[in-house]
Amino acid sequence: MGIISWIVMGLIVGLLAKFIMPGKDPGGIIITILIGIGGALLGGYLGTVFGLGTVSGFGLRSILLATGGAVIILAIYHLLRKK
Repeated sequence: MGIISWIVMGLIVGLLAKFIMPGKDPGGIIITILIGIGGALLGGYLGTVFGLGTVSGFGLRSILLATGGAVIILAIYHLLRKK
């Protein structure tokens, strides 16, 4: 995937993750994209470790793995923010 694909995927995944986990999250489109890209990296890593696949394009499995990773990132953010 090229850089533009990562940005678009990051935006889609970041929006999905924020929809799944509503709350006071860091705002702005750049932060949403970064959450999505971080989620894709984390989801791809965890998918590889657990044998679920990798984030390799715009397939359903890739989007689900990336969204799962982004939700984990948001959950960690919420836990750290409460302290």
